[in-house]
Amino acid sequence: MTHPTSHPAGPPFVREFEATLPVHSQFVLWGNRHDSFLVREHGSGRPRLLALLDVLWETLRTSGYACLLVHDPVDGLRVHLPAGATAEECEQAEEAASRLLPRRPRPGTVPSLETLRTLLAELARPAQPIRAALAIEDASRIARSATELEPNERDFFRFCARLSRTAVPVGAQSGRTTPLYNPVIWLADREGDLPAWLTSGNDQIRSIGLPGPDLGDRQATARLLMRLFGVTDLDADPQAAEACDAFAAQTDGLTLQAMIEVTRLARDRGLTMTELPDAIRIYKLGVMDNPWKREYLRKRITDGQHSIPQRVVGQPQAVTKTLDILKRAALGLSGAQQSKGSARPRGVLFFAGPTGVGKTELAKAVSSLIFADESAYLRFDMSEFSSEHAGDRLIGAPPGYVGFEAGGELTNAVRQQPFRVILFDEIEKAHPRILDKFLQVLEDGRLTDGRGSTVHFSESVLVFTSNLGTNVENGSGRLVPRIDPAMPYEEIEERMKAAISDHFTRVLGRPELLNRFGDNIVVFNFIDRAAAVRIFGLQLDNIISSVHEEQGITLEVDPEVQEALRKCCTDNPHTGGRGIGMALESQFVNPLARALFDRDPAAGPHVRVTGLRREGDIVSVELA
Repeated sequence: MTHPTSHPAGPPFVREFEATLPVHSQFVLWGNRHDSFLVREHGSGRPRLLALLDVLWETLRTSGYACLLVHDPVDGLRVHLPAGATAEECEQAEEAASRLLPRRPRPGTVPSLETLRTLLAELARPAQPIRAALAIEDASRIARSATELEPNERDFFRFCARLSRTAVPVGAQSGRTTPLYNPVIWLADREGDLPAWLTSGNDQIRSIGLPGPDLGDRQATARLLMRLFGVTDLDADPQAAEACDAFAAQTDGLTLQAMIEVTRLARDRGLTMTELPDAIRIYKLGVMDNPWKREYLRKRITDGQHSIPQRVVGQPQAVTKTLDILKRAALGLSGAQQSKGSARPRGVLFFAGPTGVGKTELAKAVSSLIFADESAYLRFDMSEFSSEHAGDRLIGAPPGYVGFEAGGELTNAVRQQPFRVILFDEIEKAHPRILDKFLQVLEDGRLTDGRGSTVHFSESVLVFTSNLGTNVENGSGRLVPRIDPAMPYEEIEERMKAAISDHFTRVLGRPELLNRFGDNIVVFNFIDRAAAVRIFGLQLDNIISSVHEEQGITLEVDPEVQEALRKCCTDNPHTGGRGIGMALESQFVNPLARALFDRDPAAGPHVRVTGLRREGDIVSVELA
């Protein structure tokens, strides 16, 4: 077999592997092992994309190795050669493997730890001076667990540990003055998938991580893939060069192999190179339709300036700022000041204000406005996540723990439907460790669940609510109001934002999380008297409608009764709209239900409420 006189320029891990061949008998390559890797030919500098085994073989053969053997837990042992290998190269590699391993298992033999143990022994102490390497595919699956080994698995890894120290290097060949080992290359998903005692403190086994591609790798790959769109000279085509740079930036977090698949997907869908962002979205999310690009979305947001204030009463400043953020999201300008590769959520809102002022209702209204479907609204009560281990509910338990197979409530929901409004209610009640999980979501728009899968939030709107700043502890440890309905909105806004800033920086020690929210903090005002009256009227109308829908009864409430109810239900601005509803339920709905329950069904479909009567704490209604 002929060998090139110069080595191709490969990724850093390849150079580390090649440089340490004389001193290590075993290697653990872990991480991004299923990716393609850029290798530049020496002299021409022309880049190529090769699979990991092809990269290893290119490196090994230029170092004088005769063959690369691969042990697969499904297919057993084989000799690896790249797809373009000539018949002569295949013959030479097979001949070298036969001389080195005269008793190697025949193709199709069911692999076992015993056969693999025999292969390792013959490779470590070869009967003939033949340089060869053995790559063990899916090394993470050899044992049931790296910490709970079966007896035969424990014996196998003990044998491998001893073999690493007793391996015999093969003498100098092919112009090299230093003997080289016949290396065993463990290909694992994670460094900890093999027993720690196998590699810990063992100088003969070298662990090398395979990182994901950086921006330079993605740019070089993008230039290669542009040829599939008929572009051969990017320097002469500014539009193609811009599309190429955008493609590289927008694939942050993806592998080079994923970039190849995105390009194939684009060509299959008939997309041009300028439409590659659509192919990236389809690849990540698995959906063709994009609600953010629907023609009617702009009109719906414009109409929302009139419809939402009818639903969220008395909050003109909060509604206006929320709609501004949604307009930015609809135009794709969220995080526009960041790099082109930013895949942050479409929108981030932090609703702060007193209880019962419409924070949750506005989140529901946003879901209905954008996605025309309130089922796209997902709520998490963060008071349920006050303990650190409760975070497993969001992203799923780690491997080996109960519930691992089920995944996380948050990640499963977003994977199933990526176009969502996600509400994290009362965020200040969550454990600080759980808050840390939001850092990556807010910055990169993605989160890795307990099963190792990446979930993308780039098309979601995240809404956080909080009551921070409403009350403050006095000197005796009691909570006293920090803001008051009599204050102007500007002062309430200033005090609320100051309290939020203090909580995240001083109390939690996480100013970086506060920075992710930026200027998206929306402060709600107290419900004033006029707004309280409107809310009361809307809720009373809802009661009348419900009675008609459920019982077929037309309910009429005398003006005097409405006025009495209005006074008792709207006299406390601190309780907000929720307090109005609670008062209506106790002062009107409960006594009305008693009266209707005792009423003769034959009395007719029309009921008139003529008065309220109090006897101690008991309220009764008078019907006519």
